[in-house]
Amino acid sequence: MWPRRVAVLSVHTSPLEQPGTGDAGGMNVYITHTAVEMARRGIAVEVFTRATSSEQPPVVELAPGVLVRHIPAGPFEPLARDELPAQLCAFTSGVLRTEAFHEPGHYDLIHSHYWLSGQVGWLARDRWGVPLVHTAHTLAKVKNAALADGDKPEPRTRVIGEEQVVAESDRLVANTPVEARQLVDLYGAHPERVHTVAPGVDLNRFVPGSQSGARRRLGLPRDAVVLAFVGRIQPLKAPDVLLHAAAHLLRRRPELRERLVVLVVGGPSGTGLEQPQALRELADSLGIQDVVRFMPPQPGERLAEVYRAADVVAVPSYNESFGLVALEAQACGTPVVAAEVGGLPVAVAHGVSGLLVPSHRARDWAGALASVALRPDRRAELAENALVHARRFSWARTTDALLETYTAASRTLAALHEEVAV
Repeated sequence: MWPRRVAVLSVHTSPLEQPGTGDAGGMNVYITHTAVEMARRGIAVEVFTRATSSEQPPVVELAPGVLVRHIPAGPFEPLARDELPAQLCAFTSGVLRTEAFHEPGHYDLIHSHYWLSGQVGWLARDRWGVPLVHTAHTLAKVKNAALADGDKPEPRTRVIGEEQVVAESDRLVANTPVEARQLVDLYGAHPERVHTVAPGVDLNRFVPGSQSGARRRLGLPRDAVVLAFVGRIQPLKAPDVLLHAAAHLLRRRPELRERLVVLVVGGPSGTGLEQPQALRELADSLGIQDVVRFMPPQPGERLAEVYRAADVVAVPSYNESFGLVALEAQACGTPVVAAEVGGLPVAVAHGVSGLLVPSHRARDWAGALASVALRPDRRAELAENALVHARRFSWARTTDALLETYTAASRTLAALHEEVAV
């Protein structure tokens, strides 16, 4: 039986924020689309997130049946993630206070996203006597094992916090079988409590379209060779790998300089905020500033135009729990060249819808990008397959699987209560 009302916890980022900068990214997209899909099935969803401005209303309707609640916790300003643990008590108090204004049993289930939210969800679950389902999105132990050059390791505080949330959650949602194994092997999760649920893609928004039209609207030359990066500008996402690859490609094929465009779409985030101009400075030092174009994060249809305009979308991350950008690009009919890490081998079918690169070396990336972008027949074949591959994923399918997980968590908890009562 599906829950009537779900409390979704997202402490450090709001589904109302524009993905691609700050802490807003794939998790925002995930929460938004699954919440809307649940509401379409008659389930009320309330998303709790930290208020970052005194001008934010306490409650905002994201969509019919979906409310976003801004909980005061700390100063009314954005905070770095390492500053947020100190505000969890205040945030938890706000969540519990909201529930206290209703009759007992107002919420049937809690779904927390990221470890900070899991800490809050763990306490709320014990107070309300409802199941806690948790999605990590990223894991500290995995990130620390594959750090980019110059990036900071995740602190021990987070590692311990994740271990606690894994131990206390009634169900854990992993994006891929790889992440499910990591939860079991690295965090000691009970295998029966881990459910693999692949994220989806908005198949109504991200659809094929005219490449020449998209380029015209974005101000790109019609005959350009366009390599695109979409995402937050931070070491983890590795946009520098694309720039190094482009420089290597131009050294091998200098005649491409008149046509090559490296499109970087996104804003600084995480440790990237410490050197917000680092990527521009890298382009200058590599001597490719004339072929690199920077764009701020793009909303909705404008983002789809970026994907359609590109010959190849590069996803060179050092770690990705899944890689929604890869799916969105493929849904628009654009092949993807991605790092062979995390969930990207699920998001990209190697040799079918794109290519996976087993290293972050410029030479390897230049070769992979050229083998797609500079070979029209190969690109057309991958583009056709990319559409088929992306259509295997939808937010409706993701939500159906989440609801099955919710039902399993509720039944397990109900059976436990019955045992205790006997």
